[in-house]
Amino acid sequence: MTNDYIQALTIAGNDSDGSAGMPADLHSFFCRNVYGMGLITSAVAGNSYQIEAAHIMPASFIEQQFKTLAKDFKIRASKTGMLANEEVINVVADNYQKVDFGPLVVDPVIITKHGAMLLEQSAYETFREKLLPLATVLTPNFYEAQKLTELPLATPAEIAQGAKILQKLGAKNVMIKGRHDDENQKEVTDYILLENGDSFTLTESYVHTDRVNGTGDTLSAVITAELAKGQDVATAIKTAKKFVHAAIANPIEVGHQFGPINHWAAAEKTND
Repeated sequence: MTNDYIQALTIAGNDSDGSAGMPADLHSFFCRNVYGMGLITSAVAGNSYQIEAAHIMPASFIEQQFKTLAKDFKIRASKTGMLANEEVINVVADNYQKVDFGPLVVDPVIITKHGAMLLEQSAYETFREKLLPLATVLTPNFYEAQKLTELPLATPAEIAQGAKILQKLGAKNVMIKGRHDDENQKEVTDYILLENGDSFTLTESYVHTDRVNGTGDTLSAVITAELAKGQDVATAIKTAKKFVHAAIANPIEVGHQFGPINHWAAAEKTND
């Protein structure tokens, strides 16, 4: 018997409300017709109002998940999400280099879309030194890119310079996601720098909604799914951008405050 189904992996935390983290990644894999697997790094007790508790998985358990999956499955591409501390980042970076889980999409998850730091400084430095160089594709939001590059990124020229800095840090392909925290803005533009030196931008209209949980997770997960299928990086990124915009532009009412994006609508509007 052969494993004919394309398999992809998310290495991430579990959000109990299903809106972000591993659930959003698995929703995305499913919508892109890829069989998704999950290597859990942490879990939170959360709803649409707030996160009320969190638990980080032991490093030994994370390592065992790597070993167990590698014994059985042909994982063609993987992504990382929330890696909560220095120990977790170390065990993920070390073990990823021992297995063949395909190209790695790194969603930094170090600073929120509003600029709040999620990692302690020591963990951030470990991420920058050990995990970022493993990235086939790096997908920082605006504030994460600012932190990683130490640039204001106030102009297109600075953003292009920042992407080159991220490549020098080890990421092969870089997608700096456009800032989207100004209620008066009309568009969101992302900047992409490919390994071969080519660059381009992707622009979609800005959607005024508080149903945006899991956007970064979904973007990186769709890129991962497309890479698992054998698509080139540029095509994978373009597909992911369209998918996420469709998911944001067609909100669903789940929960009472900050809700998820709509993977169903995205699948309907973007699947081939």
